[in-house]
Amino acid sequence: VYKLSILNYGEVCMLTLEDIKNNLDLINAIDWNITPEEAVTLYLEWGNNWSHGNYVIRSKQDVSHYFVINYWQDRPIIYLIRRNSEEAKEIAQMNMPPDLEKQFVQAMGKNKGVYAIDGSIKQWLKQTLSIN
Repeated sequence: VYKLSILNYGEVCMLTLEDIKNNLDLINAIDWNITPEEAVTLYLEWGNNWSHGNYVIRSKQDVSHYFVINYWQDRPIIYLIRRNSEEAKEIAQMNMPPDLEKQFVQAMGKNKGVYAIDGSIKQWLKQTLSIN
């Protein structure tokens, strides 16, 4: 189990890319293939996920860590999410490099929402975190 820094009022500090990179347990816990839609199906639509033939959630101790791109504001932000059946917490927040942000915004246009990481953004994250 990895450790998170705690502030005085019980709020979790947002981790940085460097914090993630230096935490092998957290690196190993990241699911690079789950999408936001799959996380909802897996954790919030109990009974609906068995048909996928994959992992089945049995308790709130079952946890997934995955990246998403939140594009509800003016610019897209990457979050690392820690999700179980009770909640989803943003444990890290980062901006993408300007060239990737420009590509993403051009591809999404005015379609605001939460998106899975893929392609060059996933490649950039893995390279930044020294993951092969």
